[in-house]
Amino acid sequence: MKHTIMTFGVLLMLSGCSKLTQENYDKLEMGMSQSEVEDVLGSAERCSRSLGTQSCIWGDEKDKHIKVMFMNNKAVTFAYEGI
Repeated sequence: MKHTIMTFGVLLMLSGCSKLTQENYDKLEMGMSQSEVEDVLGSAERCSRSLGTQSCIWGDEKDKHIKVMFMNNKAVTFAYEGI
């Protein structure tokens, strides 16, 4: 029983540490560099490049996530799901 309560407490603490929140999404601004976005959201789970752009995803693309597209290392679009 004690182990179950401790496990639940750790999971609860970890879920509260997510940077994928509406508050953090609202801090994002057009023109921010990738490092400025990472200061708000932490490291991206995945980034890909195509046709002079870079698209980065924080979180799980099939669930809760924030997606930012960069051109010339400047944020140009933002999208989110489930935050």
